[in-house]
Order: sequence, then structure tokens, then C-alpha cells
Amino acid sequence: MERPVNAVDHPLVVILGPTASGKTALSLALAERFAGEIVSCDSVAIYRDLVIGTAKPSPQERARAPHHMLDLVAPEEPFTAGDYARLARQVLGEIAARGCLPIVAGGSGLYLRALLEGLFAGPLRSEELRDRLRRRAREKESGYLHRVLARLDSGAAQAIHPNDTPKLVRAIEVCLLANRPMSQLWLAGRQPLSGFHVLRLGLNPERSLLYARINQRARQMFADRLIEETRGLLQRYGEADRPMVLSSLGYRQAGQFIDGELTIEQAISAAQQGHRNLAKRQMTWFRREPDVCWLEGFGDDPRIQQECLARVAEFTHN
Repeated sequence: MERPVNAVDHPLVVILGPTASGKTALSLALAERFAGEIVSCDSVAIYRDLVIGTAKPSPQERARAPHHMLDLVAPEEPFTAGDYARLARQVLGEIAARGCLPIVAGGSGLYLRALLEGLFAGPLRSEELRDRLRRRAREKESGYLHRVLARLDSGAAQAIHPNDTPKLVRAIEVCLLANRPMSQLWLAGRQPLSGFHVLRLGLNPERSLLYARINQRARQMFADRLIEETRGLLQRYGEADRPMVLSSLGYRQAGQFIDGELTIEQAISAAQQGHRNLAKRQMTWFRREPDVCWLEGFGDDPRIQQECLARVAEFTHN
């Protein structure tokens, strides 16, 4: 059940959907019409120096509307969903105080849930358990921790990328120490966002068209010198002890090419497949979001934009 809207609550628009569905284009169209400011909800775009593989808004796009929650931390710095929620809630308050419309746009379901619903108060960390899990991850084959989490808590496993070792370690730690699935703990003891009433706009393009766009975008990233960017990041932040964010899609495959593990075509194909799998996981997650107004198309489709403009106009005047 949604919290009743208070007369003093400020409108907040959330644009969600899978990767490459046109969230940036739609957010810009809404921001320009409604004096909006865009708040990124992306767990990789939060990092500085990662440009090509993140599909961040371009300088030209950023000039069209104020953008927030981009390029905040260095690649080697830890940053959690809780960190995101705390900072993004502060940004939302500042936007509302200026009399502008905050527009949250992004595909990181866990970050969005932390922002809107709050996070649970989990058990304290156990460094001994964490070290043991990290050691097992190094000793075992790829995907080991994700399979362990899937046995303990399938809901949490769906929300966490198989290569995101820090989140996997924390989720397994919570399940073991609390003796309960972490996804159950998510439902209790959280502090939802207050002071806003929310309109959720969900983009759901036809799957074959979405996959074609994903494939083209992944190939274009490599054409735009993703390998050169990745090589520079490795030289700057460490070849041996690579920041975990460089295991994210695109950068991981570029790194495998640099290491001689994949040919360029194999790297592109692996990146395409990884992004298609990500889109599936995102839609599985977002279908559980409450009260989403689903739109059957891309965010850069003029028909979709006009429908959203009408919905937001009605929403902001109610």
C-alpha cells in the first residue's frame, strides 16, 4: 500500500526500465518541459573516470538539464546502496526546495528501492566470515558466491550481479548471521522516503527491438575506444588489485581482451550477452515495483514522450 499523499508532499517522477530502453531521453524531455532536475540511479555511473562503458549522459545532454549523482567517487572507493540513498535523498530535498521537479532515472533496482523504501538494519559485519567468503571466491570457479546466495536467498540473488563480489559477500553474510533470507529483512525495519508522492513510469520495449539496440550499443562502446579507456583505468587504479567496478559489464570484457583471454569479437559478443541478461534481471526486479505506469516502447519514441508529458502534467497539477 502506498502512503497517503500529504498536501505538502512534493511530486517526484521515477523513470525505470531495462538498460538501453531510453530512460535518459525521456528524463530530458520531462526535465525540459517541467523545470526538472535529473537524479541518476545507476550503481556504475556514480564512479568518476568511467565514461564510455557507463552510457552516462553526454556533456550536451547534461547541458540541457541539471544532473545529480554522477561522478561522485573514485573507482577504488566503496559505495553502497545505503550511501546512495542517503546522498540522493538529500539531493531530492534540495531540488524540491528550489521548486523544481526531481526526476529519478536509472536501472539499478536495489539503489531505487533503497532510495524510495529504505534499507533494513542488518546484522553487524563479521570480517572473519567476509575473509572466508572472499577466499572461497578466489579458490572456486566464476559465479561461486552467486550460486551460494541463490541457495540461501533466491530473491536477493536476482537483485545482485554475479560479479559484484562486495554485495554478494554482504548478502551471504546477512543470511548466515541473521539466519533469515536478506530479502525478508528488506521488508522489515525500513524508513521509506517521506515528503514526496511518486509517479513511476516504466519503459518496456518489445524484447527483440530492445536486444537489437543493446547489441548495437555494446558494439558502439568498443568502437568508441572502450578498450583504451579500460587500459587507462587499469594503469591508473591497479592491474593486480583491480577495483570491483571494473568487473561491471563492458569493462570486464574489455579487460579480458587486454589480458588475452578473448578476441575482440568474443569480447563484444560477451558484452552483448551480458547486457541482454542484465535487461532480463532488471525487468524481473522492476515488475515487483508497485504502481508502475508501464509504457510499451522506448523513451526516445515521440509517442511515448507525449504520453508521459500528459501523465506528468496531470500528476503535478493534482
